[in-house]
Amino acid sequence: MNQKSTGLRPAQFIFRIFQGALIGLGAVLPGISGGVLGVIFGVYKPIMELISHPFANFKTHVPKLIPVFIGGIIGFLGIANLLAFFLEKYPDPSVCLFIGLIAGMLPSLFREAGEQGRSKGSYISLVVCMIVIFVILNILNVASVTIEPNFFWYLFCGFCLALSVIAPGMSFSTLLMPLGLYTPFIDGIGHLDFGVLVPGGIGALLTVIILAKAINALFNNYYSFAFHGIIGIVIAATVMIIPFSSFAASAQQALINTVCLVVGVVFALLLDKFNSRVDVPEV
Repeated sequence: MNQKSTGLRPAQFIFRIFQGALIGLGAVLPGISGGVLGVIFGVYKPIMELISHPFANFKTHVPKLIPVFIGGIIGFLGIANLLAFFLEKYPDPSVCLFIGLIAGMLPSLFREAGEQGRSKGSYISLVVCMIVIFVILNILNVASVTIEPNFFWYLFCGFCLALSVIAPGMSFSTLLMPLGLYTPFIDGIGHLDFGVLVPGGIGALLTVIILAKAINALFNNYYSFAFHGIIGIVIAATVMIIPFSSFAASAQQALINTVCLVVGVVFALLLDKFNSRVDVPEV
């Protein structure tokens, strides 16, 4: 891949790979949205333009986005095994760390949501989406519904994964963790389990094909409503994964969980501060 074919100098090419790796990390890491990082790095718009009109934009967009895609794959696969290990060995502290990450990202999500102004409808969207998710997850919880991962549910995981990329602010872990699907999905990806990769890939591809144009139009025309709705979903799903019983188990466990929460919040706030200071040119 030379400079002429991509339009990028070697240093720019490497930098784009690094950006793509961070977006890949954001796509899989709880609390951080790959779509938001794509917006921050100036690649979200060209990616959505390519997805919405692949034939018209193939020659102009693909060469410059290739390093981003390469980096995304590296970042996504590179972190999956590590996450699966910690979620299996230290489930409650890991979840608390992720909750801290989500909480620390909420100010930046709220700021992003208000970039085009806010209205009463924006707050209504936030509250309605939050209540709907609360009701659904509580019904599943009260009914003691146990979800056994299978082909269908991994299709759903792929849907959530693609949604976290094409809908800025949405982290697919937000929906999967309360359902108990996040750990098996990540574990399957980390171990390159085709029983997970194939349905997950199909679900993600179908989501991109079916919903990309609609979501792109939704954010273009109703940005504030859509983004505030996502924040409502994030808040509700995050509250539902708080391990309250773990905090009550012992003082030591409560302290460990609290430290993980604080570390997650601080890391997310530092990442947000770093992003706000870095002016990244668009693709």
